Parts: sequence; C-alpha cells; structure tokens
Amino acid sequence: MPLQNRVTPFGELVAVPQRGLVYGNRGCLHDAAGRVRRHHAGRRWIACRLVFRDWHRSPLLQPGRFTELFFLDEATAWAAGHRPCALCRRADYDRFVRRWAALHPGERGADAIDARLHAERLVGGRRRLHRCAVADLPDGAMLADGGEPWLVLGDRLRRWTPGGYADSRDRGELVAAEVLTPPSLVAELAAGWSPEVPLLHPSAYDG
Repeated sequence: MPLQNRVTPFGELVAVPQRGLVYGNRGCLHDAAGRVRRHHAGRRWIACRLVFRDWHRSPLLQPGRFTELFFLDEATAWAAGHRPCALCRRADYDRFVRRWAALHPGERGADAIDARLHAERLVGGRRRLHRCAVADLPDGAMLADGGEPWLVLGDRLRRWTPGGYADSRDRGELVAAEVLTPPSLVAELAAGWSPEVPLLHPSAYDG
C-alpha cells in the first residue's frame, strides 16, 4: 500500500504509487504508527536529492524522525513551496542564496528565506495563491485552473498528475491565473534556474 508522502503542487500529501524524482521534508508529520497527522512542522521546507552519499533510511516514516516526502520533480517541489537543501544540494543552495540576496536585499540565511517562503505559501494555515498574468510566468512555474495544477512550459501548459504531465493546451487560453509557485520562487525561475536535480519530469516534453 502506498504511503501518504507524495506531494502535489498544492502542497497536499497523497498516497500514490509513483515516487517521483525529488526527495524532501518539512519536519515530522506522522505519528508512531506512520499515519500523517499534520500538514507541516515548522518553516523549513526543503527539496533534496533522491540519492546522497550512501545514506538510506528503512523503513520510512520512523517514529520521531522527519517524514520523507517525494515530488514528481523540482517544479512540483517549488510549487508546493520547498527550496533547495543546504546539505545534499550545496551548490544549488549557494546559487539560490546568491540570487535571493539580489532579489531581497538584506535577507540572508536560511531562516530569513524560510520565513518569507512560509508567508508566501500559507495564510491563516491555508494554501496561499497569487494571481498573475500568465504571459509573465517563466517556464517551470505552476498555476491552478479548474482545480488542477498546470505547468508553464514555452507556449504550452501541461497538466500535472502524480505520474507525469498529461494534457497539453495553449498558454494563450489564459490571461491571468492563480499561481501555485510562491512569488519568490517564480522570480528565481525567471532568473534562469538550472538545478542539479530534475527541474521537470521527462513527460513534460512528451507530445
């Protein structure tokens, strides 16, 4: 039976068999029996490598340890509000921090980054969306339309599913939309983000 530790672009935790290409966490979300009891624990939401050194935790969802999360790709992790890990993705993290300092003068260090991202992804404990002109969104950003997440890629929108990207539609069909990816992460994408983990699942380029 799949564990409830796969993350959607809305930041929700679902139980599906597909693992995805990116790993991460947002604290300990499960109880001693491995049942997910909370949406997040703290502000430090990170996206990691699937493989780092020879580290391997088994079984997953151990009592008192962080909840291992899985994302289809980094675009999904960023839409959910996660940023690069400073340990297993040091080069990505350092590049992210340098760009962050340019975008947000005076904000330095993980605590400042995580505080801003937390305010951008949640309001009153609920998911926060940001309305934006679709033409202004960079590749890799995600928006919500018809209750479903859509990836921006070139002149197309690709519908997100747990196993990959499905339907394709013309980006020009939408003038404005509710954006899932937090504004600060949209700005990082617009600056030209090229991570060491997969930004997009290969299915984004199918069809």
